[in-house]
Amino acid sequence: MPPPRTILYTGKGGVGKTSVAAATARSCARAGLRTVVLSTDPAHSLSDSLEAELGPEPTPAGDSLWGQEVRAQVEMEANWAAVQEWMSKLLASRGIEQIRAEELTVPPGMDELFSLLQIKRHTESGRFDVLIVDCAPTGETLRLLGFPDIAQWWIEKVFPWERRLVNAARPLARTLDVPLPGPEVFEEVQRLTRNLIAMNEILRDRENCSIRLVMSPDRMVIKEAQRTFTYLNLYGYLTDAVIVNRIFPDDVEGGYFGPWRERQREHLLSVREGFAPVPVLEARYFEEEVVGARMLDRLADELFGGTRPEDVLHTELTREMSTEDGVAVLRLSVPFAEKADINLKKVGDELIVTVGGEKRTIILPSALSDRRPSGAAFEDGTLKVSFEDARTAARAQPERV
Repeated sequence: MPPPRTILYTGKGGVGKTSVAAATARSCARAGLRTVVLSTDPAHSLSDSLEAELGPEPTPAGDSLWGQEVRAQVEMEANWAAVQEWMSKLLASRGIEQIRAEELTVPPGMDELFSLLQIKRHTESGRFDVLIVDCAPTGETLRLLGFPDIAQWWIEKVFPWERRLVNAARPLARTLDVPLPGPEVFEEVQRLTRNLIAMNEILRDRENCSIRLVMSPDRMVIKEAQRTFTYLNLYGYLTDAVIVNRIFPDDVEGGYFGPWRERQREHLLSVREGFAPVPVLEARYFEEEVVGARMLDRLADELFGGTRPEDVLHTELTREMSTEDGVAVLRLSVPFAEKADINLKKVGDELIVTVGGEKRTIILPSALSDRRPSGAAFEDGTLKVSFEDARTAARAQPERV
């Protein structure tokens, strides 16, 4: 059974991201596709948008349509209970009161991460044709999308040593009266890590999964969307469309909102030019709130027109490997980045690329494991790194592009 078409919507808070996700889901369902739309944003508003009472499990919200507001607490109990119990005991043994100890056992962002694991669950169930995800605002989403890479590192580098280290520490732990993790803790962490890696594979399946950025035609919002687009490319995720929502219609010209409309027109031009060739879908600022079936369908019709919203609207790869005159070349798309913001270094078979405040570790093909970066260039939003045989490459590795 083929995996469901998965679309993740993210964007700055207040741009209508939930409405766009709900409208897309209703459009897919109207086409007869079994569709579930789920919210992983802790500030759920999907129920209000669909005018349906939703719960932590998929709930019918129309013909061929289900809605779900993931409860982070429920997901934590299913994925983190053993670790939480051990950490609570550990903190309590150090004199921290029980309630505060329980709060400290969940690292920031883990609750949203557990919510995203619903993507894996629905993909494996075979129950749905289309999966629409209303993600948390861009900052949280970016942080979470980096977790699978971190999980991969842990399972390859750390887990092979964990049990030996714990066994060696047991005599000292008994002396200090410190509780050590039992086998159930390790099993839970490894299960979670493998789930994250599996989810990573789903999110990077460009034939079935893509991310869409939602923004309003305002300068600050567009700037954040550009940064997000850069980081999504850095992480290797496909952005197949950007959506500009709440555009003032032409008939406001000459009135109070006329100057706003003129500025929006300028910003729209910069969006179309800056994100090209990624499709830009546009929707007006409606005369009433976009809530309920009628208005959501109006929004979907305006956004997609004759386009099927479940289609992958853009397929351009963000990175590729090639060989030029015997030199291996890695090309990585990092649009909107500035040359001075990019740093890179190679450690073993890992190429570490830093853009601004975001860092991505790219696992290189085995053929490049004995090669060193011999040059790097950044032009027109593309980072190009050349690799030569270690015996002929210069000893100095590029630390800055």
